[in-house]
Amino acid sequence: MNWNQIEGNWEQFKGKIQQQWGKLTDDDLQMIHGRRKELAGKIQERYGKAEAEVEKEVDDWLRMH
Repeated sequence: MNWNQIEGNWEQFKGKIQQQWGKLTDDDLQMIHGRRKELAGKIQERYGKAEAEVEKEVDDWLRMH
């Protein structure tokens, strides 16, 4: 799957995203609205992780879905 598919079907993937990164709120997910950079930024903010670490997590998650 590629990110364009995630973005195009954001409503379907919000729950899966929240399962993976439970600290993201519904408001966060509304603001992200399928944008990968916004997602990575919110994960960094909520979890205090480095950008490279978050990008790897998002890439790994994307490969699994």
